[in-house]
Amino acid sequence: MCGIAGLIHKGKSSNVGGEMTAMLQALKHRGPDSTGYAVYGEPTEGDYVLRLKVAEAEDMAKGRGIHQVLADRITEVEAIMQEHGVTVKTKEHATEYALRYLISHEGDTTALAEHIEETDGVEILSLGNGLELIKDLGDASDVAGLYGLNEFNGTHGIGHTRMATESDVDIRSAHPYWAFPYNDVSVVHNGQITNYWIMRRQMERKGHRFMSNCDSELLAVYTANNLANGVTLEQSLRNSIEEIDGVFTYLVATKDQLGMAKDTMAAKPLVLYESDDLIAMASEEVAIRAILPQEIDTYDPYDEEVRVWQA
Repeated sequence: MCGIAGLIHKGKSSNVGGEMTAMLQALKHRGPDSTGYAVYGEPTEGDYVLRLKVAEAEDMAKGRGIHQVLADRITEVEAIMQEHGVTVKTKEHATEYALRYLISHEGDTTALAEHIEETDGVEILSLGNGLELIKDLGDASDVAGLYGLNEFNGTHGIGHTRMATESDVDIRSAHPYWAFPYNDVSVVHNGQITNYWIMRRQMERKGHRFMSNCDSELLAVYTANNLANGVTLEQSLRNSIEEIDGVFTYLVATKDQLGMAKDTMAAKPLVLYESDDLIAMASEEVAIRAILPQEIDTYDPYDEEVRVWQA
């Protein structure tokens, strides 16, 4: 039983970090193990935000030597960026194991990302013009405070509170997932995919990589494969209902869109609110009420329903 949430503002920016924190904290009871955000700021042409981790949170308890290991990994990552002609504009440590770089790069971002991930213990969480993907252990209040998300300004975001059922309690298995290597695409999911291994092997044969054994990552990779082949977000969501087996409700965000899909049984809940300038959705209405305390009308999307909204 996990919790998912998402919102998108039409034609304006807002404090989506604070809004997503309020929504996800209201869903804490659905998933206490980890919390994740994919939030979308206002991109600058030619610039990318690179979010990565150089260790798991639990690795920090492995003794004093771990600090030098992390420093060496960061040095190697920065040497790779220099090799690819990357200009680092800013560098921030949210934690000793999680970093944020604002970079300028005119080359192949896929080649850059693949090279960086050859470094032992390093995983790119996101790379994009607008997307910033942050996830860690703890509830939304913990993660937002640690990563400074309460004042993040942007147009839209999605998030997830996780109760681990079939994979580990670690950052690697937490949601959201970036749709590597497709810039600015992220996914959160509530449910279970029953043809996961069949679909995963299909994606791996096409050259896609997986960083975990979490079935939700498949939806990110599946979406990346479709978008890379010219399929629209809406059509990708519709195709998934036919091609992916199981019970699922999931949200996909791109640089300027937010989409949702429910499977044929619609067993996993989603409540939706829509106005002229704001769309908000979550596993439970209490999350929407956390940012809209006034009287509002909500509804539950039907089975096989697909919706896409533009920022």
